[in-house]
Amino acid sequence: MKVLMDAGPWLPVPPPGYGGVENVVATLTTELRARGHTVVLAAPGDSTLPVDGLVSAFPDGRFELLGGPYPQVVGTAHAHEQAVLRALADHAVAGRPFDLVHTHVEVVGPAVLGALDSAGPPVLGTLHWDLHRNADFWATFDGRGRVCFAGVSASQVARAAPRLREQVVGVVPLAVPVDRRPPVPRGQRADRVLVLSRLCASKGVDTALRACRAAGVPLVLAGPVGGLPDRAALDAALADPDHPARSHPDVAWFAEHVAPHLDGRSARWIGSVGGAAKDELLRTSRAVLFPIRWEEPGGTAVCEALAAGTPVVAMARGCLPSLVDDGRTGWLAGDEAGFTAALRRLDAIDPEVCAAEARRRFAPAVMADGYLRLYAEVLRRAGR
Repeated sequence: MKVLMDAGPWLPVPPPGYGGVENVVATLTTELRARGHTVVLAAPGDSTLPVDGLVSAFPDGRFELLGGPYPQVVGTAHAHEQAVLRALADHAVAGRPFDLVHTHVEVVGPAVLGALDSAGPPVLGTLHWDLHRNADFWATFDGRGRVCFAGVSASQVARAAPRLREQVVGVVPLAVPVDRRPPVPRGQRADRVLVLSRLCASKGVDTALRACRAAGVPLVLAGPVGGLPDRAALDAALADPDHPARSHPDVAWFAEHVAPHLDGRSARWIGSVGGAAKDELLRTSRAVLFPIRWEEPGGTAVCEALAAGTPVVAMARGCLPSLVDDGRTGWLAGDEAGFTAALRRLDAIDPEVCAAEARRRFAPAVMADGYLRLYAEVLRRAGR
């Protein structure tokens, strides 16, 4: 097949640090190309993933705009999709049309691609988000049999609007590259637990801070704040009166609820991490924490933790109960007290079991098999 993989304008593929959607795109694209499929990537120009062509509206990512006011954000997504449309037209004129577009761009991707006439390519959109966001769109959009959707968990699709559920052709859980090395034994791990996510209210970072303090477990926070990768970038943005991050809600929340509790010892923020540094953090932490306050749809970082052989402690919300085998690959909690208690039982989880389950359930081949089945169904529905 020839697929246009539409990752969006926000982060390069693969991302240098934070970037759940972009990590999924990198993993899936690599596996599809290994099977002989042609994949052209639509992403920022600084993407480094080996592909069969790169379509870009911007030389680098626009992640710092996410979460900003609507007028600052919406034009960026549309400019990206205009580049996608030009690529579709150019390849068709050259006699090498795409069989399918797989878009990962929220709302704007399916809306723009769905506006093409019936001769436009079939489209599969992966739903990476909480579908209560932009609920009016999901409740009314009609892909007319040419634009279909894939969920990333059954719990996510179950919460979707009826109109959207009718257009979902299946659920494909997320995957991550599988580490074939033996996991680090419990006794050789650093005395710390890890939060690997955006630092914001919905991720429950303040819950992690309180629970770790109560359990006497050192905590490392690894992730961006308001699109800014680290302390130096945050301080520079706050010193600039015109920087959009100054009005970003995550920045204000971080300053009030997280920053006062960072002492550099029991709790510290190291910024976004990627590559070997991220791998080392995942493999040597005692656990990765997900004290979420929202219905997590997919949970890429959960899969990454388990693939590294690292137990997960999480609130039992969204897709988390489908990813974590409570008492076997981690602990699920219903409240902060339960979360704190779980931090005292980390040594009951076997890293070898975590890694084995990840290889079985979250390997790239498993995700690629699922998407190829859905691609065939989308083509069938579109009559191609």
